Amino acid sequence: MTRRQLRENIFQALFRIEFTNQQERLEQIEFHLQELAEQEQEDGTIAFAKEEDLKYVKDKVLSVIAHLDEIDTELSEHTEGWKLNRIGKAELAILRLAVYEIRFDDEVPEGVAINEAVELTKKYCDEDAKGFVNAVLGKLVKA
Repeated sequence: MTRRQLRENIFQALFRIEFTNQQERLEQIEFHLQELAEQEQEDGTIAFAKEEDLKYVKDKVLSVIAHLDEIDTELSEHTEGWKLNRIGKAELAILRLAVYEIRFDDEVPEGVAINEAVELTKKYCDEDAKGFVNAVLGKLVKA
């Protein structure tokens, strides 16, 4: 998988766990990985994900979850007038992943994290959401 595909799968797992309680999180992550392990392609064939890609996705999702309190604190500081529970679930998952990459993942440059977050927002969110995500992450980087 490409880095973009890996990031998209991390986002999807983070989005998925937003609808669960803490006890169900690991189960939902495992469900996502099982689905990812064997995906039906457009031509009807089955594609098998590489074990290292599955491990990468799982490790990153668990790392984001481990830093969730710190990530949410930072987001709260940069989303003036917006409480986290008012932000759409997809936007919140994208923001959390981007903040994780900016603050805790030395392999991802800030600009790449922001750009990829905006790209995910274009694909999964309302048209207006990309400006919001970009603005929040821009404030966070400048702080």
